[in-house]
Amino acid sequence: MTERTSPLSALDRPNSYIGRAVPRPNLGRLLEGRGQYVSDISLPRMAHVVFVRSPYAHARIVSIDAADARKGKGVVAVVTGAELANVCTPWVGVLTHLKGLKSPPQHAIAVDRACWVGEAVAAVVAASRAEAEDAAARVLVEYEELPVTADMDDALAAGAAPIHPDFGDNIAFERRLDVGEVDAAFAQADAVAEAEFVFARHTGVTLEARSIVADWNPGEQRLTVYQGTQAPHMMQNIIARHLGLAEAQVRVLCKDVGGSFGIKVHVYADDMATVALSKLLKRPVKHVADRVESFLTDIHARDHRCKGRVAVRKDGTILAFEIDDRTGIGPYSVYPRTSAIEANQVVNLVGGPYAVKNYRARARVAFQNKNVTCQYRAVGHPIACSVTEGLVDRAAAAIGMDPVEIRRRNLLPDDCYPAESAAGMKFEALSHHAALEKILAMMDYEALRAEQARLREQGVYRGVGIASFIEVTNPSAAFYGVGGARISSQDGAAVRLDASGAIVCQTSITEQGQGSEAIIAQVVATAVGAPLERVRVILGDTDNVPYGGGTWASRGAGIGGEAAWRAGRALRDNILSVAAAILQTEAAALDIAGGEIVDAEGHARIGLDEIARIAYFRPDTLPPDFQAELIATRHYAPRKFPFAFTNGVQAASIEVDVRTGFVKLLRHWVVEDCGRVINPQLVDEQIRGGVVQGLGAALFEHCRYDERGQMLNANMADYLVPMAGEMPDIEVAHVETPTQESELGAKGAGEAGTAGAAAAVANAVNDALAPFGAVISEIPLTPELVLRAIGAIS
Repeated sequence: MTERTSPLSALDRPNSYIGRAVPRPNLGRLLEGRGQYVSDISLPRMAHVVFVRSPYAHARIVSIDAADARKGKGVVAVVTGAELANVCTPWVGVLTHLKGLKSPPQHAIAVDRACWVGEAVAAVVAASRAEAEDAAARVLVEYEELPVTADMDDALAAGAAPIHPDFGDNIAFERRLDVGEVDAAFAQADAVAEAEFVFARHTGVTLEARSIVADWNPGEQRLTVYQGTQAPHMMQNIIARHLGLAEAQVRVLCKDVGGSFGIKVHVYADDMATVALSKLLKRPVKHVADRVESFLTDIHARDHRCKGRVAVRKDGTILAFEIDDRTGIGPYSVYPRTSAIEANQVVNLVGGPYAVKNYRARARVAFQNKNVTCQYRAVGHPIACSVTEGLVDRAAAAIGMDPVEIRRRNLLPDDCYPAESAAGMKFEALSHHAALEKILAMMDYEALRAEQARLREQGVYRGVGIASFIEVTNPSAAFYGVGGARISSQDGAAVRLDASGAIVCQTSITEQGQGSEAIIAQVVATAVGAPLERVRVILGDTDNVPYGGGTWASRGAGIGGEAAWRAGRALRDNILSVAAAILQTEAAALDIAGGEIVDAEGHARIGLDEIARIAYFRPDTLPPDFQAELIATRHYAPRKFPFAFTNGVQAASIEVDVRTGFVKLLRHWVVEDCGRVINPQLVDEQIRGGVVQGLGAALFEHCRYDERGQMLNANMADYLVPMAGEMPDIEVAHVETPTQESELGAKGAGEAGTAGAAAAVANAVNDALAPFGAVISEIPLTPELVLRAIGAIS
């Protein structure tokens, strides 16, 4: 269900793989259990590290007695933070363009103080994981408990004791934005709707836990790191910098990865400790987090409390938005992307889909004694979308207007581009109205409303929720590079014709399970004119791929794919030059289709295998002044726009059981515009996966802490995630508005599902509860919360 809004030229040729749902090249290998994850890596003399972790949210480390632990079977070493600090320097998670952002130095292992439950205070290295765990239990650590500040509002309160005394307060970052005439807009409004939205902490719960193997080779003076990471070149740079090595001394290999969702794009203290231990001990060291460690040390996300209000006229015109957002990030800003980006994104994105010129926002980011938070799938988008769309629904209710109609009257027109939001976000071309009309037809909106009214008379409470959204994709250097982080905004691809006539592409993006390998293969096969089965993709190895940013922020297809397209087209031109020399004709009179050189009439003249044979083994038969070049490398970084914004709309149909408070998801719809769709099946499954994570946030997921900073549900029994039986059918359709900045025209799609799902469900639940006069502004929407809202329990 795709509408194309621009011609596809060479991309739309009959033998093009663009726009086709082709199988993933790695599918058979993975289904046969032949994937190679970090857990599968076993090296000679490899030892295992287990970390001794603080049981307190805030405590001074008085002493560490490891004498008994060192006597344990198989123990190689017990290393403290102070000892490891001689090998690995600390880091500070700040970006210069986030003015005022501060964070203290963080060590791979805590040196003097533990600042959250689960922070490592010592490392035990042994011949096996079991032996390391046994020895870790024998390490005696004496702590002096310190005051705990776990709640963000307590941290921000006047006179609150600072977690880091040198800073004087607990504000890590604050941003204010005031655009237009906000006070005048609210004064002129016919109605003002307001609410405080609460978003629980949650985390990624990847199938494969964080894992790393580091192998320092003293003979070569080189470190090889096997890691499930989204950004191998970023990790290469950081590991080299903090271990005092040149980048050329560090090789990072990312093989198969069991899910990332942004969890595996950050620098973790455990990982830095592992690489440092390998260098210290001069042997391979492996760390694989168990599930409890994952809950306690994988970055958390969200955890926002946001006051918002909206001004509206009786005719439905939205005049202004105003928000005051607070968030807690733990005791450190995560390196190198920082923990202020999410709050910054909230400020940037609230009100984004709407033609509103008056906007005031404040965001405060607080240190606290909990695990750190940072970027997770759809950074900031679910908060901004939920606040915006929740306020829009409340505005509609305040003036007695249908939620769809108020959106029709305020969404940015499809013919207004290029445009800019009140927050200064630049939009090349979006399709809000086309997406809205398409989703209304998909869901048969009027029929749903009629059914809702009929069922209410029978005591059945169903709700329908709508949420429009925008999504940041294809980020330029404006995201991180301008702030001083060595995180590449470009990606590269090297495409070559090998000696057998097959095509090999080396790309800097990584495969995290989302289908990067398939996308790049489709792009290269189309660019060159080769059969898809004759294309092999190599990724995830800093020794063997061009330098690039990797896979994050929905950039793989839009940036990595564009680099692959350009390299493939350049190789095609090179191949045609060789073919023209062999056939004694002009290259312009030839083309490549199905792995064959064809003439203007489409007749096959010579195969790629024969081109390769002559170029590699019989170059003496070519003209004396001609040199065949059967490899091409290209890089690509977006320049015209800081981001390639996408847009879409989601809708949810739900039913609330007012006796139990349970919310049943009935159906979910998404219409999304990610530019040119390369592989419809992969895009749709990315969106469905994102929706499921958004539904998890809406109804289930919550990292629960008590006032002492203890996480209460750090296990899969108590931390609820969405299961297959609870998920509705998710229907996906597209509008295509290709970006004109690239030849491929692709934007990103990996986070769109997460961006709007929770907002749609929250609006649907409030719609269902309207007869009770109940409005809920908190997620997850637990049964208890629902029952309290309708007065069934106190």
